Amino acid sequence: MKKFLKRYLMVFLAIAGVGLFTLLNREAGLRAINITAYSFKEMALVLPPIFILLGLLDVWVPRETMVRYMGEGSGLKGIVLAILLGSAAAGPLYGAFPVAAVFMKKGVKFSNILIFIGAWSTTKIPMFLFEVASLGAKFAVTRLLVDIPGIIIIALLLAALIPKDKVRQLYENAEKMN
Repeated sequence: MKKFLKRYLMVFLAIAGVGLFTLLNREAGLRAINITAYSFKEMALVLPPIFILLGLLDVWVPRETMVRYMGEGSGLKGIVLAILLGSAAAGPLYGAFPVAAVFMKKGVKFSNILIFIGAWSTTKIPMFLFEVASLGAKFAVTRLLVDIPGIIIIALLLAALIPKDKVRQLYENAEKMN
């Protein structure tokens, strides 16, 4: 029981805080509860399909294939594939992190995982199409041409700056997830 309480202490504190906030300012508290309920509903609708697709990826795509296309020796091919997968993804950014964990488990190069997350958050195809329609093609293409090199540079810098033992620890933790 102590382990359970320790693990979920922050959740209990947050619930108590919202409860106290609601007592002090009923309207704002109820609005906070509604926003939280909406966010949980959204997560409940988004995460199951992502986990189903991850299970299929884990079973259908052999580790050797992922290493060949996105692993340490993948070079430009791995970078392009990471950008394409991230850009074609659907759903909010928190959906990228379980995918990144499976990529780690499959031996994908760390910088390619960072590029994938950056592309997921910045270069989604539906967002690009919306920008073309509402802000113009010149703006949308310019933003994309600035963002893609920026994502690659940031990912390569982070991969170089994060200590190798920390990266290795991340990969080991991903391996344990089963």
